[in-house]
Amino acid sequence: MIPGLVIVFTIAVVDWIAVARGWRKVELVAKPLTLAALLVMFLMSMLEWNGPSLLPMVFVALGLFFCLWGDIFLLFAERWFMAGLIAFLLGHVFYVIGLNIPLPDVSPVWSFGLAILIALTSSRVLRPIITAVRNQGKIKLAWAILIYGMVISIMLLSALLTLYREEWGALAAGLVAAGASLFFFSDVILAWNRFVNPIKNGRLINMILYHLGQIGLAVGVMLQFTG
Repeated sequence: MIPGLVIVFTIAVVDWIAVARGWRKVELVAKPLTLAALLVMFLMSMLEWNGPSLLPMVFVALGLFFCLWGDIFLLFAERWFMAGLIAFLLGHVFYVIGLNIPLPDVSPVWSFGLAILIALTSSRVLRPIITAVRNQGKIKLAWAILIYGMVISIMLLSALLTLYREEWGALAAGLVAAGASLFFFSDVILAWNRFVNPIKNGRLINMILYHLGQIGLAVGVMLQFTG
């Protein structure tokens, strides 16, 4: 796993530098290549698994695959933004399924409390974003963002609940929870920077949080199911 992580982080750093310096041609290669390398590392870890079921990892691998396509679509700005949004939405759906196999046996108190906290946080950040999009006359996109916000919130809840599941190791659950949180906030920054108000170094912050989030999610799942 370590050599694979070194490769993934190296490509990610190249992409961050490209974003910071405005090297568009480098970014066109480095951005999708980062997730492609992470997906390859994840698939190779699956080949080492001798346990009873690969199903959770299969769904997480599908999530990574659709997020890779989301990365590719979002490189082409407005023309493919909706396609990228749908690809990432599907990625989160597969993450949710993968993180909930087997079905979690968690106290309803923790589940309900976290769900309320995430719902309040999501609604607070989504409201100005959706309002800004609607004010631009993009009604369909506003509905798509609302649905996406709901799905990524469920993904975040599923990841955070691993912290309270006895079958999950502490390190694996911590990485998954941290990764999902970084992913969530990277999307908030992306949408805020794009539709509400430009953020200084917004794209760079978005990409750093996004890559660290994806890596945390993938490595956490790998540790849990392949050791």
